[in-house]
Amino acid sequence: MHRVRSTRFLVGILTWTILLGFLCGSPLIAAQDREKDLRPERGIAAYTEFSGIFVAIGEAVRMDLTVDNKGRTDENVSLKLSQVPKGWKAAIKGPTYTVNEVPVPAGKNRVLTFSAEPDKGLKPGVYNFQVDAATEDGKFTYTQKIAVTVREKAPLSEEIVVTTSYPILRGDSESKFEFTLDVANKTETDKQYTLAAQAPEKWEVNFKPPYENKQISSLRVKGGQNQSVAVEVTPAKNSVAGTYPVVVLIGAGEKRAEVKLNVVLAGTYKLDAGTASGLLSLESYTGKPSTMTLFVKNTGSAVNRNISLNSFKPENWKVEFKPEKIEALAPAEVKQIEVTITPAAQALVGDYSVAFSIDGERNSSKSVEIRVGVKTSSAWGWIGIFLILGVIAGLAGLFVWLGRR
Repeated sequence: MHRVRSTRFLVGILTWTILLGFLCGSPLIAAQDREKDLRPERGIAAYTEFSGIFVAIGEAVRMDLTVDNKGRTDENVSLKLSQVPKGWKAAIKGPTYTVNEVPVPAGKNRVLTFSAEPDKGLKPGVYNFQVDAATEDGKFTYTQKIAVTVREKAPLSEEIVVTTSYPILRGDSESKFEFTLDVANKTETDKQYTLAAQAPEKWEVNFKPPYENKQISSLRVKGGQNQSVAVEVTPAKNSVAGTYPVVVLIGAGEKRAEVKLNVVLAGTYKLDAGTASGLLSLESYTGKPSTMTLFVKNTGSAVNRNISLNSFKPENWKVEFKPEKIEALAPAEVKQIEVTITPAAQALVGDYSVAFSIDGERNSSKSVEIRVGVKTSSAWGWIGIFLILGVIAGLAGLFVWLGRR
Protein backbone atom coordinates (compact mmCIF):
# COMPACT_ATOMS: atom_id res chain seq x y z
CA MET A 1 0.00 0.00 0.00
CA HIS A 2 2.82 2.38 0.87
CA ARG A 3 4.52 1.59 -2.46
CA VAL A 4 1.30 2.40 -4.42
CA ARG A 5 0.99 5.80 -2.70
CA SER A 6 4.63 6.64 -3.51
CA THR A 7 4.07 5.74 -7.14
CA ARG A 8 0.97 7.96 -7.36
CA PHE A 9 2.87 10.80 -5.72
CA LEU A 10 5.69 10.58 -8.28
CA VAL A 11 3.25 10.41 -11.18
CA GLY A 12 1.56 13.56 -9.87
CA ILE A 13 4.80 15.46 -9.60
CA LEU A 14 5.79 14.41 -13.13
CA THR A 15 2.43 15.48 -14.50
CA TRP A 16 2.60 18.92 -12.88
CA THR A 17 6.21 19.34 -14.10
CA ILE A 18 5.21 18.61 -17.71
CA LEU A 19 2.24 20.93 -17.44
CA LEU A 20 4.33 23.79 -16.00
CA GLY A 21 6.99 23.28 -18.64
CA PHE A 22 4.37 23.49 -21.35
CA LEU A 23 2.82 26.61 -19.83
CA CYS A 24 6.22 28.33 -19.42
CA GLY A 25 7.51 27.31 -22.83
CA SER A 26 4.42 28.16 -24.81
CA PRO A 27 4.98 31.97 -24.75
CA LEU A 28 8.52 31.46 -26.14
CA ILE A 29 7.22 29.15 -28.83
CA ALA A 30 4.47 31.59 -29.63
CA ALA A 31 7.01 34.44 -29.82
CA GLN A 32 9.20 32.43 -32.17
CA ASP A 33 6.18 31.65 -34.32
CA ARG A 34 5.24 35.32 -34.41
CA GLU A 35 8.84 36.21 -35.37
CA LYS A 36 8.74 33.73 -38.24
CA ASP A 37 5.45 35.17 -39.31
CA LEU A 38 7.06 38.58 -39.77
CA ARG A 39 8.80 37.35 -42.94
CA PRO A 40 6.77 37.52 -46.11
CA GLU A 41 5.44 34.34 -47.57
CA ARG A 42 7.52 34.91 -50.69
CA GLY A 43 10.23 37.31 -51.84
CA ILE A 44 13.51 37.24 -53.77
CA ALA A 45 16.50 39.48 -54.51
CA ALA A 46 19.49 39.17 -56.85
CA TYR A 47 22.36 41.61 -56.49
CA THR A 48 26.01 41.89 -57.54
CA GLU A 49 28.97 42.79 -55.36
CA PHE A 50 29.18 46.24 -57.00
CA SER A 51 26.77 48.17 -59.16
CA GLY A 52 29.35 50.50 -60.75
CA ILE A 53 33.05 49.89 -61.44
CA PHE A 54 36.03 51.24 -63.43
CA VAL A 55 38.22 48.96 -65.54
CA ALA A 56 41.09 49.49 -67.95
CA ILE A 57 40.80 48.74 -71.67
CA GLY A 58 40.91 44.99 -72.24
CA GLU A 59 40.22 44.13 -68.60
CA ALA A 60 37.55 41.50 -67.81
CA VAL A 61 34.91 41.82 -65.10
CA ARG A 62 34.21 39.18 -62.47
CA MET A 63 32.14 39.68 -59.33
CA ASP A 64 29.80 37.78 -57.00
CA LEU A 65 26.09 37.57 -57.82
CA THR A 66 23.99 36.70 -54.75
CA VAL A 67 20.49 35.22 -55.15
CA ASP A 68 18.54 35.69 -51.91
CA ASN A 69 15.25 34.02 -50.89
CA LYS A 70 13.64 36.43 -48.42
CA GLY A 71 10.39 34.46 -47.96
CA ARG A 72 9.20 31.35 -46.16
CA THR A 73 8.75 29.34 -49.33
CA ASP A 74 11.43 27.48 -51.27
CA GLU A 75 11.90 29.06 -54.69
CA ASN A 76 13.39 28.08 -58.03
CA VAL A 77 14.81 31.37 -59.33
CA SER A 78 15.50 31.94 -63.01
CA LEU A 79 18.28 34.33 -64.04
CA LYS A 80 18.65 36.23 -67.29
CA LEU A 81 21.10 38.79 -68.68
CA SER A 82 18.51 41.04 -70.25
CA GLN A 83 21.01 43.72 -71.24
CA VAL A 84 24.52 43.10 -72.57
CA PRO A 85 26.18 46.00 -74.42
CA LYS A 86 27.76 45.53 -77.82
CA GLY A 87 31.41 44.42 -77.67
CA TRP A 88 30.96 42.28 -74.55
CA LYS A 89 30.35 38.61 -73.81
CA ALA A 90 28.64 38.13 -70.43
CA ALA A 91 27.47 35.11 -68.43
CA ILE A 92 26.25 33.99 -65.02
CA LYS A 93 28.34 31.10 -63.75
CA GLY A 94 28.45 28.63 -60.93
CA PRO A 95 31.53 26.70 -59.82
CA THR A 96 31.34 24.49 -62.92
CA TYR A 97 28.54 25.55 -65.27
CA THR A 98 26.91 28.56 -66.82
CA VAL A 99 23.69 29.10 -64.83
CA ASN A 100 20.23 30.33 -65.84
CA GLU A 101 18.23 28.90 -62.94
CA VAL A 102 19.04 28.12 -59.32
CA PRO A 103 17.00 26.60 -56.43
CA VAL A 104 17.12 28.64 -53.21
CA PRO A 105 15.64 27.29 -49.94
CA ALA A 106 13.50 29.58 -47.78
CA GLY A 107 15.59 32.14 -45.89
CA LYS A 108 18.81 31.11 -47.68
CA ASN A 109 20.94 32.47 -50.52
CA ARG A 110 23.15 31.17 -53.30
CA VAL A 111 26.31 32.94 -54.52
CA LEU A 112 27.10 32.78 -58.26
CA THR A 113 29.51 34.76 -60.46
CA PHE A 114 28.77 37.51 -62.95
CA SER A 115 31.48 37.67 -65.62
CA ALA A 116 31.94 39.88 -68.67
CA GLU A 117 34.70 39.67 -71.29
CA PRO A 118 35.39 42.65 -73.60
CA ASP A 119 36.11 42.22 -77.30
CA LYS A 120 39.46 43.38 -78.66
CA GLY A 121 39.45 47.00 -79.70
CA LEU A 122 36.70 48.01 -77.27
CA LYS A 123 36.83 51.78 -76.81
CA PRO A 124 36.60 53.69 -73.53
CA GLY A 125 33.09 54.52 -72.37
CA VAL A 126 30.25 53.50 -70.03
CA TYR A 127 28.68 50.07 -70.65
CA ASN A 128 25.45 49.03 -68.89
CA PHE A 129 24.47 45.46 -67.99
CA GLN A 130 21.23 44.19 -66.46
CA VAL A 131 20.46 40.96 -64.60
CA ASP A 132 16.79 39.93 -64.18
CA ALA A 133 15.69 37.37 -61.58
CA ALA A 134 12.20 35.80 -61.34
CA THR A 135 10.39 33.02 -59.49
CA GLU A 136 9.28 30.01 -61.40
CA ASP A 137 5.71 31.28 -61.67
CA GLY A 138 6.87 34.77 -62.58
CA LYS A 139 4.99 36.47 -59.72
CA PHE A 140 8.14 37.82 -58.04
CA THR A 141 10.98 39.54 -59.93
CA TYR A 142 14.12 41.51 -59.17
CA THR A 143 16.43 43.62 -61.38
CA GLN A 144 20.11 44.46 -60.85
CA LYS A 145 21.89 46.99 -63.08
CA ILE A 146 25.68 47.15 -63.46
CA ALA A 147 27.56 50.10 -64.98
CA VAL A 148 31.09 49.33 -66.22
CA THR A 149 33.24 52.36 -67.10
CA VAL A 150 36.13 51.48 -69.40
CA ARG A 151 39.06 53.93 -69.44
CA GLU A 152 42.57 54.12 -70.80
CA LYS A 153 45.24 52.12 -69.01
CA ALA A 154 46.91 54.02 -66.23
CA PRO A 155 50.42 55.33 -66.97
CA LEU A 156 53.23 53.17 -65.67
CA SER A 157 53.74 55.51 -62.75
CA GLU A 158 50.11 55.07 -61.70
CA GLU A 159 50.21 51.28 -61.69
CA ILE A 160 52.37 51.48 -58.57
CA VAL A 161 51.34 54.11 -56.03
CA VAL A 162 53.56 54.67 -52.99
CA THR A 163 52.38 56.91 -50.17
CA THR A 164 53.43 57.75 -46.63
CA SER A 165 51.74 59.71 -43.88
CA TYR A 166 55.01 61.04 -42.43
CA PRO A 167 57.57 61.88 -45.16
CA ILE A 168 59.69 64.04 -42.80
CA LEU A 169 61.20 62.79 -39.54
CA ARG A 170 63.35 64.82 -37.14
CA GLY A 171 65.98 63.77 -34.59
CA ASP A 172 69.70 63.78 -33.84
CA SER A 173 72.45 61.95 -35.70
CA GLU A 174 72.52 59.14 -33.12
CA SER A 175 68.87 58.24 -33.77
CA LYS A 176 67.36 55.68 -36.14
CA PHE A 177 64.50 56.89 -38.31
CA GLU A 178 61.69 54.53 -39.38
CA PHE A 179 59.30 55.53 -42.15
CA THR A 180 56.20 53.52 -43.12
CA LEU A 181 55.32 53.29 -46.81
CA ASP A 182 52.06 52.01 -48.30
CA VAL A 183 52.60 50.29 -51.66
CA ALA A 184 49.42 49.98 -53.78
CA ASN A 185 49.27 47.57 -56.74
CA LYS A 186 46.78 49.19 -59.15
CA THR A 187 46.84 46.27 -61.57
CA GLU A 188 44.73 43.13 -61.42
CA THR A 189 47.68 40.75 -61.18
CA ASP A 190 50.04 39.99 -58.30
CA LYS A 191 53.35 41.83 -58.47
CA GLN A 192 56.81 41.26 -56.99
CA TYR A 193 58.40 44.65 -56.33
CA THR A 194 62.10 45.26 -55.76
CA LEU A 195 63.10 47.75 -53.07
CA ALA A 196 66.03 50.15 -53.34
CA ALA A 197 67.08 53.50 -51.89
CA GLN A 198 69.36 56.44 -52.65
CA ALA A 199 70.79 57.98 -49.47
CA PRO A 200 73.72 60.21 -48.44
CA GLU A 201 77.16 58.61 -48.37
CA LYS A 202 77.78 56.21 -45.45
CA TRP A 203 74.10 56.27 -44.48
CA GLU A 204 72.38 52.90 -44.03
CA VAL A 205 68.89 52.11 -45.34
CA ASN A 206 67.08 48.83 -44.58
CA PHE A 207 63.61 47.59 -45.57
CA LYS A 208 61.56 45.57 -43.09
CA PRO A 209 58.02 44.23 -42.74
CA PRO A 210 56.08 46.38 -40.23
CA TYR A 211 56.71 45.38 -36.60
CA GLU A 212 59.36 42.81 -37.59
CA ASN A 213 63.15 42.88 -37.36
CA LYS A 214 64.04 40.87 -40.45
CA GLN A 215 65.34 42.71 -43.51
CA ILE A 216 63.82 42.32 -46.97
CA SER A 217 64.78 43.38 -50.50
CA SER A 218 61.47 42.75 -52.30
CA LEU A 219 57.75 42.92 -51.61
CA ARG A 220 54.88 40.88 -53.06
CA VAL A 221 51.53 42.67 -53.41
CA LYS A 222 48.33 41.06 -54.69
CA GLY A 223 46.47 42.63 -57.56
CA GLY A 224 44.27 45.53 -56.54
CA GLN A 225 45.61 45.51 -53.00
CA ASN A 226 48.22 47.36 -50.98
CA GLN A 227 50.85 46.45 -48.43
CA SER A 228 53.01 48.34 -45.95
CA VAL A 229 56.79 48.28 -45.69
CA ALA A 230 59.03 49.94 -43.07
CA VAL A 231 62.11 51.91 -44.15
CA GLU A 232 64.78 52.17 -41.43
CA VAL A 233 67.34 54.94 -41.98
CA THR A 234 70.54 55.17 -39.92
CA PRO A 235 72.61 58.36 -40.41
CA ALA A 236 76.37 58.22 -40.72
CA LYS A 237 78.26 58.89 -37.52
CA ASN A 238 79.01 62.55 -36.88
CA SER A 239 76.60 63.71 -39.59
CA VAL A 240 76.18 67.46 -39.20
CA ALA A 241 72.83 69.10 -38.60
CA GLY A 242 70.71 69.66 -41.70
CA THR A 243 68.05 68.16 -43.98
CA TYR A 244 68.97 64.97 -45.85
CA PRO A 245 66.86 63.48 -48.67
CA VAL A 246 66.38 59.70 -48.97
CA VAL A 247 64.75 58.49 -52.21
CA VAL A 248 63.05 55.07 -52.13
CA LEU A 249 62.62 53.28 -55.47
CA ILE A 250 60.00 50.54 -55.84
CA GLY A 251 59.50 48.73 -59.13
CA ALA A 252 58.62 45.64 -61.11
CA GLY A 253 60.29 45.40 -64.51
CA GLU A 254 59.92 48.72 -66.33
CA LYS A 255 57.22 49.92 -63.98
CA ARG A 256 58.68 52.04 -61.22
CA ALA A 257 57.57 54.48 -58.57
CA GLU A 258 59.57 56.55 -56.12
CA VAL A 259 58.93 58.49 -52.96
CA LYS A 260 61.13 61.17 -51.44
CA LEU A 261 61.69 61.09 -47.69
CA ASN A 262 63.53 63.66 -45.59
CA VAL A 263 65.56 63.23 -42.42
CA VAL A 264 66.08 66.43 -40.46
CA LEU A 265 69.05 66.20 -38.10
CA ALA A 266 68.77 68.65 -35.24
CA GLY A 267 72.40 68.00 -34.30
CA THR A 268 74.17 66.75 -31.19
CA TYR A 269 76.23 68.85 -28.78
CA LYS A 270 79.43 67.24 -27.48
CA LEU A 271 82.87 68.56 -26.56
CA ASP A 272 86.26 66.99 -25.98
CA ALA A 273 89.39 68.54 -24.51
CA GLY A 274 92.90 67.56 -23.50
CA THR A 275 96.55 68.00 -24.45
CA ALA A 276 98.09 67.01 -27.76
CA SER A 277 100.54 64.64 -26.05
CA GLY A 278 97.99 63.29 -23.61
CA LEU A 279 100.24 64.37 -20.72
CA LEU A 280 98.24 66.01 -17.94
CA SER A 281 101.01 67.40 -15.74
CA LEU A 282 103.00 70.61 -15.47
CA GLU A 283 106.07 71.76 -13.58
CA SER A 284 105.96 75.25 -12.04
CA TYR A 285 107.66 77.47 -9.48
CA THR A 286 106.12 79.44 -6.68
CA GLY A 287 104.97 82.84 -7.87
CA LYS A 288 106.13 82.14 -11.45
CA PRO A 289 103.77 81.64 -14.43
CA SER A 290 103.90 78.40 -16.42
CA THR A 291 102.15 77.82 -19.75
CA MET A 292 100.54 74.80 -21.34
CA THR A 293 98.30 74.25 -24.39
CA LEU A 294 94.87 72.63 -24.35
CA PHE A 295 92.83 71.61 -27.37
CA VAL A 296 89.03 71.87 -27.50
CA LYS A 297 87.21 69.80 -30.13
CA ASN A 298 83.57 69.75 -31.19
CA THR A 299 82.67 66.06 -31.34
CA GLY A 300 78.95 66.75 -31.91
CA SER A 301 77.10 67.29 -35.16
CA ALA A 302 75.93 70.87 -34.59
CA VAL A 303 77.85 74.14 -34.35
CA ASN A 304 78.60 74.78 -30.68
CA ARG A 305 78.58 78.45 -29.73
CA ASN A 306 79.63 80.60 -26.76
CA ILE A 307 81.95 78.03 -25.21
CA SER A 308 83.21 79.24 -21.84
CA LEU A 309 86.41 78.23 -20.02
CA ASN A 310 86.57 77.98 -16.23
CA SER A 311 89.16 76.80 -13.70
CA PHE A 312 89.14 75.26 -10.23
CA LYS A 313 92.47 76.05 -8.50
CA PRO A 314 94.10 76.26 -5.06
CA GLU A 315 93.69 79.48 -3.08
CA ASN A 316 95.69 82.51 -4.26
CA TRP A 317 96.64 80.75 -7.50
CA LYS A 318 96.07 82.44 -10.84
CA VAL A 319 94.84 80.79 -14.06
CA GLU A 320 94.43 82.64 -17.38
CA PHE A 321 93.02 81.43 -20.73
CA LYS A 322 93.89 82.82 -24.11
CA PRO A 323 91.40 83.22 -25.71
CA GLU A 324 89.04 83.50 -22.75
CA LYS A 325 86.02 82.29 -24.77
CA ILE A 326 85.32 80.38 -28.00
CA GLU A 327 82.63 82.13 -30.03
CA ALA A 328 81.77 79.16 -32.27
CA LEU A 329 83.14 75.72 -33.00
CA ALA A 330 81.98 73.79 -36.07
CA PRO A 331 81.55 69.98 -36.00
CA ALA A 332 84.98 68.26 -35.89
CA GLU A 333 86.72 71.64 -35.57
CA VAL A 334 89.61 71.95 -33.08
CA LYS A 335 90.87 75.08 -31.36
CA GLN A 336 93.91 75.51 -29.14
CA ILE A 337 93.75 77.34 -25.82
CA GLU A 338 96.86 78.69 -24.10
CA VAL A 339 96.61 78.24 -20.34
CA THR A 340 98.87 80.16 -17.97
CA ILE A 341 99.08 78.92 -14.38
CA THR A 342 100.78 80.94 -11.64
CA PRO A 343 101.13 79.22 -8.22
CA ALA A 344 100.81 81.38 -5.11
CA ALA A 345 104.05 82.93 -3.87
CA GLN A 346 103.51 81.20 -0.53
CA ALA A 347 102.83 77.78 -2.08
CA LEU A 348 104.80 74.94 -0.56
CA VAL A 349 106.76 72.51 -2.64
CA GLY A 350 104.60 69.60 -3.76
CA ASP A 351 101.90 68.42 -6.21
CA TYR A 352 98.65 70.31 -6.69
CA SER A 353 95.49 69.65 -8.72
CA VAL A 354 94.06 72.22 -11.13
CA ALA A 355 90.84 71.44 -13.06
CA PHE A 356 89.43 73.07 -16.19
CA SER A 357 85.76 73.05 -17.26
CA ILE A 358 84.85 73.67 -20.90
CA ASP A 359 81.11 74.43 -21.15
CA GLY A 360 79.12 74.78 -24.39
CA GLU A 361 75.53 74.77 -25.58
CA ARG A 362 72.78 72.43 -24.34
CA ASN A 363 74.72 71.09 -21.35
CA SER A 364 77.68 70.02 -23.46
CA SER A 365 80.80 70.12 -21.32
CA LYS A 366 84.18 68.53 -20.76
CA SER A 367 86.40 68.55 -17.67
CA VAL A 368 90.20 68.23 -17.63
CA GLU A 369 92.28 67.82 -14.48
CA ILE A 370 96.07 68.30 -14.43
CA ARG A 371 98.76 67.82 -11.82
CA VAL A 372 100.98 70.84 -11.12
CA GLY A 373 104.31 70.08 -9.45
CA VAL A 374 105.48 73.18 -7.54
CA LYS A 375 109.19 73.82 -6.92
CA THR A 376 111.06 76.66 -5.33
CA SER A 377 113.14 79.06 -7.42
CA SER A 378 116.83 78.15 -8.02
CA ALA A 379 117.85 81.64 -6.82
CA TRP A 380 116.54 80.82 -3.38
CA GLY A 381 118.58 77.66 -3.52
CA TRP A 382 121.79 79.56 -4.12
CA ILE A 383 120.92 82.05 -1.43
CA GLY A 384 120.42 79.16 0.96
CA ILE A 385 123.79 77.71 -0.01
CA PHE A 386 125.54 81.04 0.54
CA LEU A 387 123.86 81.41 3.93
CA ILE A 388 125.02 77.95 4.95
CA LEU A 389 128.56 78.67 3.75
CA GLY A 390 128.51 81.99 5.63
CA VAL A 391 127.41 80.25 8.82
CA ILE A 392 130.16 77.64 8.41
CA ALA A 393 132.78 80.31 7.76
CA GLY A 394 131.64 82.29 10.80
CA LEU A 395 131.82 79.25 13.04
CA ALA A 396 135.30 78.41 11.71
CA GLY A 397 136.55 81.93 12.43
CA LEU A 398 135.09 81.78 15.90
CA PHE A 399 136.92 78.52 16.65
CA VAL A 400 140.23 79.98 15.39
CA TRP A 401 139.86 83.10 17.53
CA LEU A 402 139.03 81.13 20.61
CA GLY A 403 142.01 78.83 20.00
CA ARG A 404 144.47 81.69 20.02
CA ARG A 405 143.28 82.72 23.45
